[in-house]
Amino acid sequence: MRRQGHHRLHAKQGVVKGMVGRLSIAVLVLLICTVSLMFSSSSSGTSRSGNRSEIKVEELWRSADAGGWRPSSAPRSDWPPPPARSESNGFLRVRCNGGLNQQRSAICNAVLAARIMNATLVLPELDANSFWRDESGFYGIYDVEHFIKTLRFDVRIVEHIPEIRKKGRMKKIKAFQLRPPRDAPINWYTTVALEKMKEHGAIYLTPFSHRLAEEIDNSEYQRLRCRVNYHALRFKPHIMKLSQSIVDKLRSEGHFMSIHLRFEMDMLAFAGCLDIFTPQEQAILKKYRKENFAPKVLDYNQRRAIGKCPLTPEEVGLILHAMGFDNSTRIYLAAGELFGGNRFIEPFRTLFPRLENHSSVEHTDELVENARGLAGSAVDYMVCLLSDIFMPTYDGPSNFANNLLGHRLYYGFRTTIRPDRKGLAPIFIDRENGRKAGFDEAVRRVILKTNFGGPHKRVSPESFYTNSWPECFCQSSPQNPADKCPPDDVVQVLSSHLESEDTDDFKSLTTSLNSTIPELFLLASS
Repeated sequence: MRRQGHHRLHAKQGVVKGMVGRLSIAVLVLLICTVSLMFSSSSSGTSRSGNRSEIKVEELWRSADAGGWRPSSAPRSDWPPPPARSESNGFLRVRCNGGLNQQRSAICNAVLAARIMNATLVLPELDANSFWRDESGFYGIYDVEHFIKTLRFDVRIVEHIPEIRKKGRMKKIKAFQLRPPRDAPINWYTTVALEKMKEHGAIYLTPFSHRLAEEIDNSEYQRLRCRVNYHALRFKPHIMKLSQSIVDKLRSEGHFMSIHLRFEMDMLAFAGCLDIFTPQEQAILKKYRKENFAPKVLDYNQRRAIGKCPLTPEEVGLILHAMGFDNSTRIYLAAGELFGGNRFIEPFRTLFPRLENHSSVEHTDELVENARGLAGSAVDYMVCLLSDIFMPTYDGPSNFANNLLGHRLYYGFRTTIRPDRKGLAPIFIDRENGRKAGFDEAVRRVILKTNFGGPHKRVSPESFYTNSWPECFCQSSPQNPADKCPPDDVVQVLSSHLESEDTDDFKSLTTSLNSTIPELFLLASS
């Protein structure tokens, strides 16, 4: 027979154990909640990480969080000087086709190709016919002297193939013409191209757009591309001066945003997005497509549903409105002639009446004289580069937006808004069908998943020219020693091989290649 007291003791012990158990669970739950709250707080603090729960417009006017990274395309390892004239394997000529930005990436590839082949680069030719019908060429757009001087540690550059004495007479070397494969690997240049160069003394690569693979497993080669793109390729002083004047006027009233509104005949015809236009307009687009692009059956509804159509001006306005931008926002439009007339731009202007372009901001004769063809595209490029926020509506390979996104990343991680057209398509289609409830919230959810201009991993199909991180960036206090910034005298080390150069030039170039703000952005004052 069990004693009553003993039974009560066990009962009390059971109660105590139960209380302790419940208390332990409560403490554990409290601990989990606290950790979760701390983690949530920490996550919301990284405002540009893509983990935001809301869009704060005031934050977007500032540059993205750099995470300790800064641009630097200076070499990190032994980088021999270019060959002496007597040691060069020959001369490389290229013809860069397409628009301004397609030509720009082609110039970067040409410099790298010359380096790979141990060749002397002839100043690249810019196609005058296929796009702008602009005869100004390299001399009319870029600062040639600056280009050659900045790259003197990388490649030897001449303005023309020199004449040679042969059989007692001066004769110009005739370059052997080659058509490189698209996205040719390095070994094509070190075998096929180099063999012809040694045989003929010079080769001429045409056309030269997308003719060298972008993903190369050699960080020094990739950094050379950045030195060309972000340091050597500086527009001529009059273009820089005009661009700065426009930026100053836009910024005189505060922040401004730039948008590359790709709603032009060539892009609409290429994309096959015709159904929103009148029968007469569709006929024009079909004719342009037949004359300029390969035959292909394109279904508008299917193309639209997968995000292959450029955003309409109204859709751009609706996105910005959903994000929280108000009608006082000043917007600079970089675009050619919008197809379809005012009926497409008016809904955008109703939402955001402060729309500008270079003609509306700058009314001087200087603009008319200096903003034609390639030069006009160059002015738009610089204004978009220097704007507080940049938004492309269609960022295809090597086009205006593609290069600008990479340039703004290099220029201190300046804010970009990159709408996910595929993610937004069903939201816009629902709206057109009358289902407007929750539209703004749905747009914000899609936008919050995108990157706002901070360091991020490059994932195909993103181009190296869109995102040169991490190759062309460094950290002063890195966790990974490979990311450490090079010494400030890195160019001085390279210059030891070139004794004839002036010391002051070395110092100025060193500053340029290792500075946070590359010298490209020091706009000409005269």
